[in-house]
Amino acid sequence: MHDQNSTVDYAALKEKIREAGKELGFSAVGVARSDPGPAVEKMREWLAAGCHGEMDYMARHAELRADPSQLHPGTITVISAALDYLPHTEVVDKPEQAAISRYAQGRDYHKVIRNRLQKLAEAIAEITGPFGYRVFSDSAPVMEVEFATQAGLGWRGKHTLLLSRQGSWRFLGDIYTDLPLPADEPIEEHCGNCTACMDACPTQAIVAPYKVDARRCISYLTIELGGPIPEEFRPLIGNRIYGCDDCQLCCPWNRFAQLGDREFAPRHGLDSASLIELFSWTEQQFNDRLAGNPIRRIGHERWLRNIAVALGNGAATPDTKNALEMKIDHASPLVREHVEWALARLESKITSSR
Repeated sequence: MHDQNSTVDYAALKEKIREAGKELGFSAVGVARSDPGPAVEKMREWLAAGCHGEMDYMARHAELRADPSQLHPGTITVISAALDYLPHTEVVDKPEQAAISRYAQGRDYHKVIRNRLQKLAEAIAEITGPFGYRVFSDSAPVMEVEFATQAGLGWRGKHTLLLSRQGSWRFLGDIYTDLPLPADEPIEEHCGNCTACMDACPTQAIVAPYKVDARRCISYLTIELGGPIPEEFRPLIGNRIYGCDDCQLCCPWNRFAQLGDREFAPRHGLDSASLIELFSWTEQQFNDRLAGNPIRRIGHERWLRNIAVALGNGAATPDTKNALEMKIDHASPLVREHVEWALARLESKITSSR
């Protein structure tokens, strides 16, 4: 526990923390009070409407989100940090190519950010002596976007992600601490009348400004959902096999985005791999090649489920049909069901083109 009666200049300390954060590669560092404020009520309404789908942990840990001191006793301040991940390569979208969310093409961001936040905390301790803290990066019930907004790192876009004048291709992380640092001022919102993200969403998951129904969102359907993907959404998923970036790709502010940290450069050709090639990976290859990548947590079964849908949405070529037919007797009923759907969809394309 930090001795708050000591004669520390907390305003000066905050600037030193910001400088140390920049040296560690963070694109922005800010400070907020540990009170999420009105965002808690909005979260409760969102949960009550069932918009979280199967993400039971969202409801289970709602009160931990609402009160940071329940998650880490003694917390009065949140240090919020952002790290850019925009790839150095241009993403080319071809139907036969797998579309994988940009954040998931390289190293697992959870570890990278947590390690850097730990180094930032150690740098603070060198100045202040021991203090109470805990670091988080999308790893616990933390209202990251809310704290980043309060800390002046940006504003909540209509797609609900953090948006700034440098765009939205940013990971967020937080340090909960007992240091009484002065809070930063929030910045003005700059979405105006723009509805580009709402209009671009393939499944119309952004049901109102600042409200996403996860049950319709392609990121949820391809990552969080454990069972079959509802048939109404399958054709809309296109070639997206892990996540979806459409609401960010169309955002005018992302014209000003900075290139991301090299840690997140695409690995295993995930920025250009063909669907057929990825569909052929055995479970062993999936686990080996995606070690240290966030995709690995969905497991091989969901991976095959997602790719089967994408193949069904593509061209009815002999190679595609052959790849699907090789999995028609797969051990998983989930995989088999999506393979059958994909083959029927390809067949209907052939029939309608005659």
